[in-house]
Amino acid sequence: MPFREINSKMIEATVAPGQRLFSQRGAMLAYKGEVSFTPNTQGGQGGVMSMIGRRAAGEATPLMTVEGSGTVLFGHGGHHIQVITLTGDTLYVEADRLLAFDGTLQQGTMFMGSQGGVMGMVRGQVTGQGLFTTTLKGHGAVAVMAHGGVIEVPIGPQRPVHVDPQAYVAHHGDVRNKLSSALGLRDLVGRGSGEAFQLELSGSGAVYVQASEEKL
Repeated sequence: MPFREINSKMIEATVAPGQRLFSQRGAMLAYKGEVSFTPNTQGGQGGVMSMIGRRAAGEATPLMTVEGSGTVLFGHGGHHIQVITLTGDTLYVEADRLLAFDGTLQQGTMFMGSQGGVMGMVRGQVTGQGLFTTTLKGHGAVAVMAHGGVIEVPIGPQRPVHVDPQAYVAHHGDVRNKLSSALGLRDLVGRGSGEAFQLELSGSGAVYVQASEEKL
């Protein structure tokens, strides 16, 4: 794994010759060694075509290609950082949540309508999350950002998990999602309209939930 957690809001990445990392622009805090940072417009290994839908929706997040030999400290906006290790599966995450990830991972873009049909589109409109979600697939590590820390909640057969859409960070595994109505006490006492909906995730995998309802 190229990432080492320094504290809850900072990670150290090891960069080796012949390997590369991708990071969000502006996330580099300090570095040691012979390391280069190059603006990247192709969205990682997914190439230009994988980013067309996202760019059309105005949801592109600029990346840097990080190469060379040395170590780099990453952090951004004082957000909490969670390192997720992928072992051949796919991570679904909002692009603006990405801090850094292995260059070996294949990046793509998934239209939310393909999970849950029309409801996937409604989810994007109602929750403020994009209609397109970034996917990272393969073997490697991903560092994601969140407010107030992150907890990993397992999703198993016959054990769906309901998440406040504003607290959702990412998920991985063979997981299906749908938006459901969730009128309850929080709505009756005048909380925001976001609590009128829940994101229901079912299947087999895990979902990452932040300890806050704030967007990045």
